[in-house]
Amino acid sequence: MSLTARILLGFLGLAVAGWFFVLNPVADRVERQYLEAAEEPMVDAAEILAALVGAEMDAGRDPTTALRAAFDRASTRTLDAKIYSLHKQAVSLDACLVDARGIVIFDSAQPGRVGQDLSSSLDVFLTLHGQYGARSTREDEYDSASSVMYVAAPVRAGGQIAGVLSVYKPQRSMYAFIHETRAELRRIALGAVAGFLIAGLLLSRWVAEPLRRLTEHARAVTRGDRTPAPRMPGQHLSVLARALETMRDALEGRRYVERYVNHLTHEMKSPLSAIRGAAEILGENPPQETRHKFLSNIVGEATRLQRLIEQLLALASMETRKQLETRTALDLASAAGDVCAEAAPRAEAGGVTLAVETVPCPLTGDPILLARAIENLVLNAIEFSPPGATVRVRTLTAQEHAVLTVEDEGPGIPEFALPNLFTRFYSLPRPGTGRKSSGLGLCLAREAALLHGGTVTVGNRPDRSGAVARIELPLR
Repeated sequence: MSLTARILLGFLGLAVAGWFFVLNPVADRVERQYLEAAEEPMVDAAEILAALVGAEMDAGRDPTTALRAAFDRASTRTLDAKIYSLHKQAVSLDACLVDARGIVIFDSAQPGRVGQDLSSSLDVFLTLHGQYGARSTREDEYDSASSVMYVAAPVRAGGQIAGVLSVYKPQRSMYAFIHETRAELRRIALGAVAGFLIAGLLLSRWVAEPLRRLTEHARAVTRGDRTPAPRMPGQHLSVLARALETMRDALEGRRYVERYVNHLTHEMKSPLSAIRGAAEILGENPPQETRHKFLSNIVGEATRLQRLIEQLLALASMETRKQLETRTALDLASAAGDVCAEAAPRAEAGGVTLAVETVPCPLTGDPILLARAIENLVLNAIEFSPPGATVRVRTLTAQEHAVLTVEDEGPGIPEFALPNLFTRFYSLPRPGTGRKSSGLGLCLAREAALLHGGTVTVGNRPDRSGAVARIELPLR
């Protein structure tokens, strides 16, 4: 499971826990508070009606007459009260009057209860004993919505408690507010959960992105790419990136030494064997003509060894760099012209014509490395060209890149060799001599181009009349 998925699941778990352990208790508390808020004005109504009944009793009048008249008139009134989302059209408050013994003498909603003994009802019992009386009773014990709230007040006449007046109201009338509030709480909670998950997603990406970049960098190191270590936010990730880069340098250094020792040992065997064989023959004091021949062989093989070592050192220096240490302004056309001027004697010796066609291509980079890359491509083209052929060196600009092409008129590159051209020490025999080079020239050219942020490609010309090498570098 990915880190992003783990973080999102953690946030989702917290959201679900919050839903069950926070939202539900809050919603239940809201219902209770609505009922508590409804009870307070019912206390006022009960006290007012109880005072009215007490006044009627003190005046010697039947209190039920005034109560009945008031509730009958109220029941016939048409209400049009819009209380937020509730449209109230009828009075939903009723009253029940009992005497000092708890016997019902009036009920505005249920006249059939007249004569019933309610002295054991909690609201009546507590009020008759001088305490605050209230209760909530279900009309249907299996239906919580059938609850009716009762609030009682003592009726005082002649200085004594002469009865109890209870006002009652179905709780169903308050459920519209309760349900609306619950729905609003759920909407807010769903919005909070959505925001929570979005924040979790953003947080997971913020955390996972540096790790993804480190992973890509590690894969690039595994492939052998020379990529700089990514910049990491925070102290711990920065330390991790530096540790990874240090490990990379250590591993690459070990592999690099092993690889080059093996390659160098292999490549040095042939010239050393030739030098040793020539030296043994010279030790036998051969004729003067033979002596000159083998001395020439020793000098040639020693020169070959020297060039091999120099190129290996140059390639090693470039491959261990991650980027150019210094950059200077230069022109690809000028660099190509200088290289061709130095290579002209080699071309004349082989009967090859150098044709240079350049346009200004401003760059920034290392002029020595760039010249070495161009030199290897030009010398390769000269060595593979037959006498009378022309090597064309061109520069041009294309899509914010400077381009240098070197075309020869040689035999071209065999299909089997194309995938191996940039492999170290891989070389094809020269047409004139049959000898091979060190096989490092194209590697040097590629490494120099990579350090400049460019590329090198080598292939056959479209008409297969020779080979073409191409360097692309970003313009200044």
